[in-house]
Amino acid sequence: MGRRKKRALSFDEAVEFLNHIIVEKPIIPFLIPLILLAWAIERWVFSFSNWVPLAVAVWATIQYGSYQQRILVEDLNEKWKRVIQNTSPITPLEHCEWLNKLLMEVWPNYISPKLSIRFSSVVEKRLKHRKSRLIEKIELIEFSLGSSPPSLGLHGTRWSTSGDQPIMRMGFDWDTNDMSILLHAKLAKPMGTARIIINSLHIKGDLLLRPVLEGRGILYSFVSIPEVRIGVAFGSGGSQSLPATELPGVSSWLVKLFNDTLVKTMVEPRRRCYSLPAVNLRKKAVGGNIYVTVISASKLSRSCLRGNSLRRQQNYSTNSSLAEHLIDKDLQTFVEVDLEELTRRTDVRLGSSPTWNSTFNMVLHEETGTIRFHLYECTPNNVKYDYLATCEIKMKYVADDSTTFWAIGPDSGVIAKHAEFCGKEVEMVIPFEGVNSGELTVRLVLKEWQFSDGSHSLNSYNLSSRQSSVFGSSTVLPSTGRKINITVVEGKDLIAKEKSGKCDPYVKLQYGKAFQKTRTLHTLNPIWNQKFEFEEIGGGEYLKVKCFNEETFGDDNIGFARVNLEGLVEGSIRDVWVPLEKVNSGELRFQIEAVRVDDYDGSRGSNSGNGWIELVLIEAKDLIAADLRGTSDPYVRVQYGNLKKRTKVMFKTLNPQWNQTLEFPDDGSPLVLHVKDHNALLPTSNIGDCVVEYQRLPPNHMSNKWIPLQGVKRGEIHIQITRRVPELQKKSSVDSESSVTRAHQISGKMKQTLIKLQSLIDDGNVEELSTAVSEIESLEEMQEEYMVQLETERMLLIDKISELGQEVLNTSPSLSRRSFGN
Repeated sequence: MGRRKKRALSFDEAVEFLNHIIVEKPIIPFLIPLILLAWAIERWVFSFSNWVPLAVAVWATIQYGSYQQRILVEDLNEKWKRVIQNTSPITPLEHCEWLNKLLMEVWPNYISPKLSIRFSSVVEKRLKHRKSRLIEKIELIEFSLGSSPPSLGLHGTRWSTSGDQPIMRMGFDWDTNDMSILLHAKLAKPMGTARIIINSLHIKGDLLLRPVLEGRGILYSFVSIPEVRIGVAFGSGGSQSLPATELPGVSSWLVKLFNDTLVKTMVEPRRRCYSLPAVNLRKKAVGGNIYVTVISASKLSRSCLRGNSLRRQQNYSTNSSLAEHLIDKDLQTFVEVDLEELTRRTDVRLGSSPTWNSTFNMVLHEETGTIRFHLYECTPNNVKYDYLATCEIKMKYVADDSTTFWAIGPDSGVIAKHAEFCGKEVEMVIPFEGVNSGELTVRLVLKEWQFSDGSHSLNSYNLSSRQSSVFGSSTVLPSTGRKINITVVEGKDLIAKEKSGKCDPYVKLQYGKAFQKTRTLHTLNPIWNQKFEFEEIGGGEYLKVKCFNEETFGDDNIGFARVNLEGLVEGSIRDVWVPLEKVNSGELRFQIEAVRVDDYDGSRGSNSGNGWIELVLIEAKDLIAADLRGTSDPYVRVQYGNLKKRTKVMFKTLNPQWNQTLEFPDDGSPLVLHVKDHNALLPTSNIGDCVVEYQRLPPNHMSNKWIPLQGVKRGEIHIQITRRVPELQKKSSVDSESSVTRAHQISGKMKQTLIKLQSLIDDGNVEELSTAVSEIESLEEMQEEYMVQLETERMLLIDKISELGQEVLNTSPSLSRRSFGN
């Protein structure tokens, strides 16, 4: 019984195995009868040994063909998927919960602090230079984005294409109540001070991300204006604060301001760029210089360009052909180029494809900038220009010392270019926005980037050894304890008067609360070579420059500029040409140098209480008339700390000569000159002030200079000032360094006077030629006195050497006996 059961089990197992084989290999049931049939034919009909190799070869060929066909099908399927993804309007929805989880982890400790620091610096700069007129002073006390990150792609992300450009679309939702932005504002009188607190923010919209330049950057923007809500509270500076609803319209005004900024910067088709450099040099760009060349335009047409709706209707109402619409041979156009408040314009050119080839020197005050090109039509016998169209190019410094340029392309696409180094030319063809035709060709060459550490990113091919030593990397210098020497060297291409074609320019400088003014010249290309000194101010304070054309009934503003003074390196001179803003032409040249005040602190401190200041008030010229008869009775009141002295009165003159010497103890106090008009009965009137800088003067050396008067339209005063130090007067005869300094001073003044004389001769200004000649004569007299002084010092030095030799002989007995023995 047991044996039968065992055999039955074995039979069942064999059947199960065969069934498994049949399931796994369904061809086996057909293959076994085929094998039996082949065996019967082989045994009783004929042998297979002759055609079996041929059958195997045919089978292998068929198998290889099927294999190649399968590979081809897979390749076609892959290409088909790519075609579908590139041509379909939208790809399937991709969920990205992982991204928000990752953002939640890294936001509090990494992203939020870095973004807070970056945004706070941007906000501080904007508040400092673009505050409201109702706010005298505003400062950022606290800036924190909080611990709640924005949510990205809550409903998933989708990819689409625009031409060859892939685009990712995702939702953006940021609703935070724990952010803290605290501002302290000093309002205009009589409102006092106030605290402005932004404690909540809600932004909701759809973001578009575009990878450009083979992954070197990402352009991002909102599809439309996002939904924005801002929570604001106000206080009087104490612990209590009022909600924004107590001041109606403030929150809505902030929302409108925020939306306007977004529309101008990152709502389609405006885009911002996030750079992805391979190397991060960790430099902070604070400004730069770029040459913009407007080359040409093409496909211009009145019927398609903006601003000519009446003319457009008239053109389309006629039966002319399409070619006649697109070609306007009598079209006269020019391009106006804007970079912030700097404006330049090309000449007028004729035709639908004008060529200008106009190059302009433009200045950036940040690491980003937007260059706008406005096209205008100049109609003959019409004083008004017709606006036609606009296009723009954005640029940004990249952390690997390169520059990215991008613009709106055809059909709201993207045009992006990359300059790996300064000096590389980038040419772009940009369509005009909002019109059916018209393209502008421009060339951009970034000359240099300026960094906060004082270094410059210059043209790699033209970097000389001198430039690398002057503008190379340096450590960050402190913002206090230094003075800034600014020399207004010259100007060129200034705007002339409309009727006479002449120009009488002068320059006003403002740095913080200090003001300085150059003298007035009478040329379109003036050469001032005037040097001014300012106390350095921290916090990225700009030097504000205003250029005026002197007029009888009020001076005309012919341009202004801002000069970034961050990162100045001691011992080097920054020589820059600065284009004037809000005018069509004009540039000014400055030489800027940072000098540490500590250089002379030792000598000044050691002589405090022993030395004195010797001030010689020589003369003044071009004073304003304070009396009705067109003259003045000027005198000078000198204020040195708490001490006050005055000169004699010179009656009925605008060019007085005092030649009076005043002395004060050298205690480092400010020295201020007040030029007054004397009146016997009425109070005296002020006709100009100036501050005399003397702290950096070497001991016992005289400084001879003309100082322009402040607070008035014209006037200069001629002084000589010396810091007298008694214990150093005898040693001055052997001080070679001071002699060399004075020699350089006389040589420099002689060169400046000769340059001024040459400019006066070129301008034909006979009135000031005599003054320049007298200056040269006085310099020659100074040179003769200096030669006499050198001869005296030489004799004193010889006597001193003889005395020292005698002392050596007297102190050495062996030498004295030897000398007596001889």
